[in-house]
Amino acid sequence: MKTPLIATAAAVLLAACGGAEGQAQPKTTAPSPETRSPNGADQAPAFAGQTRAPGVTSNVAYQVADYVTGLEKPWGLAFLPDGALLITEKPGRLRLFRDGKLSDPVPGLPEGIDPRDQGGLLGVALDPKFAANGLVYLSYAEVHADGKTNTAVARGRLVAGAQPRLEETQVIWRQRPSWDSTKHYGSRLVFGRDGTLFVTTGERSVVSGRMQAQNLDAALGKVVRINPDGSVPKDNPFVGRKGALPEIFSIGHRNIQSAALNPRTGELWEVEHGTRGGDEINIVRKGRDYGWPTVAYGIEYAGGPITGGITRKAGTEQPLYYWDPVIAPSGMAFYEADLFPAWKGSLFVGGLGSKRVSRLTLDGDRVTGEEWLFGDLGERIRDVIVGPDGALYLATDNARGRVLRVAPK
Repeated sequence: MKTPLIATAAAVLLAACGGAEGQAQPKTTAPSPETRSPNGADQAPAFAGQTRAPGVTSNVAYQVADYVTGLEKPWGLAFLPDGALLITEKPGRLRLFRDGKLSDPVPGLPEGIDPRDQGGLLGVALDPKFAANGLVYLSYAEVHADGKTNTAVARGRLVAGAQPRLEETQVIWRQRPSWDSTKHYGSRLVFGRDGTLFVTTGERSVVSGRMQAQNLDAALGKVVRINPDGSVPKDNPFVGRKGALPEIFSIGHRNIQSAALNPRTGELWEVEHGTRGGDEINIVRKGRDYGWPTVAYGIEYAGGPITGGITRKAGTEQPLYYWDPVIAPSGMAFYEADLFPAWKGSLFVGGLGSKRVSRLTLDGDRVTGEEWLFGDLGERIRDVIVGPDGALYLATDNARGRVLRVAPK
């Protein structure tokens, strides 16, 4: 496997912090790095450590450099087996970065991509058998003649060359029903160990859509699980239930823009947006209800309680961690590489509103500490992935967007 190199010799050093390269550093703990008052001031966590975990410091020496420039609002990142990088851009473009060169927009994308507001070309994932079949999966906001929109997933075969292209592109899943909204599409794509594809969605933000998160006849506010061809796995939890969409895997979600498979357990973890407070991490389990919009931490954007005004209810899942005030999460990655020994076993979560990355230390399913990283960049972080070289790669949500590479100093 080839290992991708820095894009150019002139890549700019952007940030660094102290510590010895390549060596695990002693960890120190302190009070939570969050010192602001929570919006849900009268709310108590369901268990110790569910929010505001102790501050931790890894003392890692790193440098942040431009890896890819010349992008407009990059949204999703995926490395190919040969080390090339696929990048989705929100306005509706797919790009391939290989050997220091950024391709022109890749032709062959599905029709109907709607870049308005929170829409556009969003998540990207490679087929587990990509080396043999070349299949790439894309999620996007799709608009129809009546103006209504939905999240959709398409796949196509990537043909490499001087000008890469997608061939045989076809839509394999559409969120039902379409809705009169341009917000809360989700949408990350993650393959499970069994080869099925998880699609994260949103409940379209507007009140009428929000209430669909609990309804089994709508794919709004759900995690969906499909086969690579778009068919429904027979062991999905609501298969055969009258009035239920068979692709639904879990319910009660708000807007999931972060998702990754835990490499130690094989379970899907996600981070979803709250309102004013209530960004939350969940482990997605078959048939479970994650509460939205009845059960939530934080308050409404305009103030006041959210829907039911409660944070706990029998039959709903508690988040394993939440932020109040919010970080506006997007993108996440478990770190199991050897390049940064002190970060091994950590979970990295990008922040749009916080303009930083939260590194979380874990003990099984519990968050034990939080470290804030890369805040000095002043960038909205849209995606976070680990490269085949063990470096961390960050997509910045900016009209002059970049992909940044974080490597030992």
